[in-house]
Amino acid sequence: MTGPTYPQRGSVEIGSEKISYALLRTWMNEEYLQDQKGARISVKVEDLSVKGKCEYKRLGTADDWTVLDMQREADELIVMLPAQPAAGKLLYMISLEKGDKSYSLTEVPVVIRFKSFIPGWIPPPHVFLIFIALLFSTMTAVEALRRGKRVTPYALLTLGSMLIGGLIMGPMMQKYAFGAYWAGWPFGHDMTDNKTLVAFIFWVIAYFVLRKNPGNRFWPVFAAFVTLAIFVIPHSVLGSEFDYSAGEVVTGR
Repeated sequence: MTGPTYPQRGSVEIGSEKISYALLRTWMNEEYLQDQKGARISVKVEDLSVKGKCEYKRLGTADDWTVLDMQREADELIVMLPAQPAAGKLLYMISLEKGDKSYSLTEVPVVIRFKSFIPGWIPPPHVFLIFIALLFSTMTAVEALRRGKRVTPYALLTLGSMLIGGLIMGPMMQKYAFGAYWAGWPFGHDMTDNKTLVAFIFWVIAYFVLRKNPGNRFWPVFAAFVTLAIFVIPHSVLGSEFDYSAGEVVTGR
């Protein structure tokens, strides 16, 4: 899993202990205006003699690095990164210390992006319908290659699930998370929005070609290939980002 939704994982050996970690790359501000506690970053370290430090700064600024001592809670070392506005990003690095030796968990800083609260009923159908769209996209191509009779119905199901999951529920998630329904072309450069739009356009073309010529094989296969290719792009590449100097959310960084 390479998208920013997933933690950056790894391990380091300190003494006789192998320490595995999962450093967060996204955090939901459920109560940003009321609760300033921020993002909780934790590393499980059973050796009580091991201490930890966290360095962080706001992404895209000339801020100096702030250094925080990690606090121990049972077998974990904990640090709280300060809450940021929706689409705000922090760079942070974690280092562990035992005696006079220091161990940095990552070679380069981790980027964590903050987002506003998204109601729990939105993500499941959004993800499910995108998966269904990819499934029917592939099925349409296979049906076209075998000269089956269900190419047009499958193309319609692909188009419908992509419309609802990607172009209706996707913007709803974007609005809740980052304050804008649409951050792709022509208003911005959000890759997630743009790749959904491109896939949808190709399937609109494929569907109407099939309506006129049900035996056409090129367009459904080509649309499926384009869909698969663009959805390989990691989620949220060139996504929304809070510009601290301008005080607003921008895209394409």
